[in-house]
Amino acid sequence: MTTPRILIIAGSDSGGGAGIQADIKTVTMLGGHAMTAITAITAQNTMGVQAVMPVPTDIVVAQIESCVSDIGVDAIKIGMIGSAETAHAVADVIEALGVPIVFDPVMVATSGSVLADADTIAAFDRLMRLATLVTPNLPELAALSLSVRPERVEGRVAGAALDARASTRSARTAGEAEALAARICTPILAKGGHADGDTLTDRLVGPDGEIARWNSPRIATRHTHGTGCTLASAIATELARGAPLPHAIARARSFVRLAMLGAPGFGGGHGPMGHHTVRLDGPRPAPTPNQITLPLTNFAASAAFYEALGLTRIVDAAPRYARFESEGGVTLSIEATDETPHGAMLYLECDDLDATVTALRATGASVDDPVEQRWGWREARTRDPAGNALCLYQAGEARRFPAWRIA
Repeated sequence: MTTPRILIIAGSDSGGGAGIQADIKTVTMLGGHAMTAITAITAQNTMGVQAVMPVPTDIVVAQIESCVSDIGVDAIKIGMIGSAETAHAVADVIEALGVPIVFDPVMVATSGSVLADADTIAAFDRLMRLATLVTPNLPELAALSLSVRPERVEGRVAGAALDARASTRSARTAGEAEALAARICTPILAKGGHADGDTLTDRLVGPDGEIARWNSPRIATRHTHGTGCTLASAIATELARGAPLPHAIARARSFVRLAMLGAPGFGGGHGPMGHHTVRLDGPRPAPTPNQITLPLTNFAASAAFYEALGLTRIVDAAPRYARFESEGGVTLSIEATDETPHGAMLYLECDDLDATVTALRATGASVDDPVEQRWGWREARTRDPAGNALCLYQAGEARRFPAWRIA
């Protein structure tokens, strides 16, 4: 597998939570090579944006051409664009590259600060038509669904923020997204984070209607700065690898949720996510060994032993079971011997569990049918030719962040 080359065209976030900084961290953690064309420099933190300075258009174009002419590019992510002039110039230079383009139409920061004027939003139309996917949140979708004439969008970007509540009501169905997708001939990922309720729904919509949707429990946190940037960059990285669009979105959503759960807790406002904590979490292109269960005979002694090694206890069901997490992201469980008759068991997390089971059975291996477990994992057990016990599984965020994780 070659390293995917991702060109990020976006603004800089001095606080490191969003923008170019979040994009670079995302692409790097997903195994890609991040290149940048910075469109604006911002002074911002978790509380808001204090200053913005657009980068001259010719410098933005020069950055793009420098990267493409030497290193090459496999996918492009576009975020904050800076100005209408830059939007058109970027379109001129990227339209002939023939690579996937993910456009995150940044208008307002998480804090509510306006990052695009009406003329710039009007210029988004051309970029949207060039894109493989456009990823608006619900307020952005409402603004983009209007005519692209500046006078029609002026009211939507004036003030501190877009009217999230009004756009939420109008986007409860996929009507706006479908109409926009039909107009620009580009799929729309309508992100549901601004909607009410405990369940977050993201919809992938094309000109002919809904293609796919994802429902996830809402994560109760204020550390959401950079979620849109992170999602778009993760999708671009997966598309660069050749993943189909729905699969790329699913993997990217998983990355964003894990980064939110691993947030370091910085700042007094909308804090940054923990990109650096997303290490061996699925899904991955190939099965990943990232969990092992060992039998125990003395719970207290075993728990003390592994904590002395520097592992962090994240699940405690004494005296029967405990799970520990390493600094590198691998987890280890200890379990009472009467519940582990197989002895030690290595767990391999799979992107597509059913396909992995089928592939192993084709070699003549005996593999149990996948089973949904009460702890949120889907598992299929087998043994290797030497008789070692293996568990093929899918868990996602439930591996390191189960509902009963120790605070």
